[in-house]
Amino acid sequence: MSILAIDPGNIESAFVVVTDDLSKVIDKGKLPNAELEEYIWSVPTKRWYRDDQVKHIAVEMVASYGMPVGAEVFETCVQIGRFERHIEIVWGNVINYQRIYRMEEKTAICHNSRARDSNIRQALIDRFGAIGTKKNPGYFYGFKKDIWAAMAVAVTYHDKYLTARE
Repeated sequence: MSILAIDPGNIESAFVVVTDDLSKVIDKGKLPNAELEEYIWSVPTKRWYRDDQVKHIAVEMVASYGMPVGAEVFETCVQIGRFERHIEIVWGNVINYQRIYRMEEKTAICHNSRARDSNIRQALIDRFGAIGTKKNPGYFYGFKKDIWAAMAVAVTYHDKYLTARE
């Protein structure tokens, strides 16, 4: 079984699909939102899906901390709702779905609510290993900024909701 984690944006969103024990990255990328919506529809037809069915989906959710925000944040909220609707239609009640807030990621991965993206990235590398090279790819080979954020969503979901059940 696997986890689909999404770091939403107003125009493009990043995603990762990892095994539910976090031992392997199955798929990853950053797509325009309309293409990611199509990807959500197509997941059950993917070749890897037979062995690693998506049973868990986590999407990073926007939170307000009292500071003014721009139109991009509101467009991201609309996009989160669109993803949730597609997820509901494709998987219905057979999926475990969870919104993950950025603060949860910081405290789950770095144990510090003031952690930055660079701290989260380093904590993930410390936990799972080096990025690697083209000749010797590591766990995170091919990851870029927003894909790291999607991985943080997956790890937070795993640590808070899967290992807590065991």
